[in-house]
Amino acid sequence: MAPETQRPPTHPSGRDSTADGSSAGDGIRRRTIQAGGLDVPILEAGSGPLVLCLHGFPDHAGSWEGILESLAKGGYWAVAPAQRGYWPAGAAPDGSYRASATGQDVLNLIEALGRDRADLVGHDLGARAAYAAASLDATRVRRLVGMAVPYGPQLRTAWLTNGDQQRRSWYMFFFQTALAEPAVELNDFAFIDRLWQEWSPGYELPDAERAALKETFRAPGVLTETLGYYRQLFSPPADEATRALEARASGAITVPSLYLHGADDNCMSVELSDGMEAAFKNGFERVVVPRAGHFLHLEQPKPVADHILSFLNN
Repeated sequence: MAPETQRPPTHPSGRDSTADGSSAGDGIRRRTIQAGGLDVPILEAGSGPLVLCLHGFPDHAGSWEGILESLAKGGYWAVAPAQRGYWPAGAAPDGSYRASATGQDVLNLIEALGRDRADLVGHDLGARAAYAAASLDATRVRRLVGMAVPYGPQLRTAWLTNGDQQRRSWYMFFFQTALAEPAVELNDFAFIDRLWQEWSPGYELPDAERAALKETFRAPGVLTETLGYYRQLFSPPADEATRALEARASGAITVPSLYLHGADDNCMSVELSDGMEAAFKNGFERVVVPRAGHFLHLEQPKPVADHILSFLNN
């Protein structure tokens, strides 16, 4: 069982939040939390120890609903926030979409939700935010689960030396150009359909969920802001203080960690996670999930939820 702790408060922040209490699905609640200068939309379920579930690209918090419900049944308070840039009023206040900024967002959310620390589950760029949060302040993170994007220098090395991964990561390089916005928007965001089909072969996102995902990117300003994650990925910050913060956000991870990767992931090769354990100093386990691509929490929801719960309860 999950360790005992208090139920989530109705208004979890001393600064308080606006909350409409609306339902986003079976057992899922929707509201807004003020954290770090942003009014962050969240989905949540259950009560107990806090678990933050962090989405990546091209995705949104809604893809966590099944995992939120599984975590809630397991005795946890599961919360999926929108990442900065993913709603019309959510542009980065400081203009940064770097790991240190998204990692600090995670720490701000833990505080805003009235907790001293949380477990983190991050997928894709959400994994990057989770790694950064744990690197910036390990005292605020109890356990860490990363999914689909490995941690350590091997990914950057692959972009330089590995032709297979360079082909898989073509979209990152394309996003550096002015063609990116019109290309992604064309034909009702067919670009997004293509990425999902390529990255998770054989998986078909249900029509209603696909429509909700595209509505996220259709909202004013969201596409350009979310491309900022990639447009800042390959260039170091101009100022020394931010460079130092980025280095801190990429340091060794000292919290117990689990890494999950789909065996059929066509976005990030599973081999990129070989050797990840060198960056983790307090226990590390890697699980390759069979019959799953990049969006493994949707393709194999029960095995993924079981792995997460087993790890968090250990």
